[in-house]
Amino acid sequence: MQRYGESLKLWRTDNNLTQIDLSEKTGIPQATISWIETDQGVASIQQCVILADYYGISIDELIGREIPPTKTIKKNL
Repeated sequence: MQRYGESLKLWRTDNNLTQIDLSEKTGIPQATISWIETDQGVASIQQCVILADYYGISIDELIGREIPPTKTIKKNL
């Protein structure tokens, strides 16, 4: 899994956005975007929701998380 901030930066740059552009479109301050992308801190869940909604993706995709296949749970009856 790639670094959290690196994944967020990749989404931004792949969409040809500057930090200022993304800030204006999402309401997240540019300084906060920079702080997150340089791994000085992590986005709040609310900020992750805003970013994922903006890009039209899941939060897992946003942060570069790969989801393992689901296992079937057997229940004893």
